[in-house]
Amino acid sequence: MGLSSHALVLNATYEPIGVVSGRRALLLVLAAKAVALEPGEQVWHSASVAVPVPAVVRLTRFVKVPYRATVPLTRRGVFLRDGGRCVYCDAPATSLDHVVPRSRGGAHVWENVVSCCRRCNHIKGDRTVAELGWRLRRPPRAPSGIAWRILGTGRSDPRWIPYLDGLGIDSSVFGRFLGVEQSASA
Repeated sequence: MGLSSHALVLNATYEPIGVVSGRRALLLVLAAKAVALEPGEQVWHSASVAVPVPAVVRLTRFVKVPYRATVPLTRRGVFLRDGGRCVYCDAPATSLDHVVPRSRGGAHVWENVVSCCRRCNHIKGDRTVAELGWRLRRPPRAPSGIAWRILGTGRSDPRWIPYLDGLGIDSSVFGRFLGVEQSASA
């Protein structure tokens, strides 16, 4: 069986650092560079032992990680930020749109890029929102926080939620991203 799973890596202070392959996580644990906090579903077998592949690992020593000041703008990140819905009509989003069109000097930045359905994108064309009399349901803004680095990888596991909770991302985003239904009280 291949090790195609992924694991969340936490610093010694329980701060999320990134996502690695299940194989890399297992090697970190076997080399005593990390401790497995949550077991995964896969198991690695050798001739004499079976070791579960971890879903969450914590490094045994603190590692200083240089973070970028801003989160990189990606298609996946825009869809995640906007909840996969069109910001104009709230239909399922299928494309990206520039609020101020690039042909009119609009930049390709978080504050100008939104998720959009095909119909609204076609109607809007290279016009501005004001010209059409439309308004945005949610004003676009750049995401911030450490957890966006994890969510931006596109990897997910419901076992990561307790370790990412409280890092600047709404719990409903976790639910959409991880495919887990959040209760109304959460």
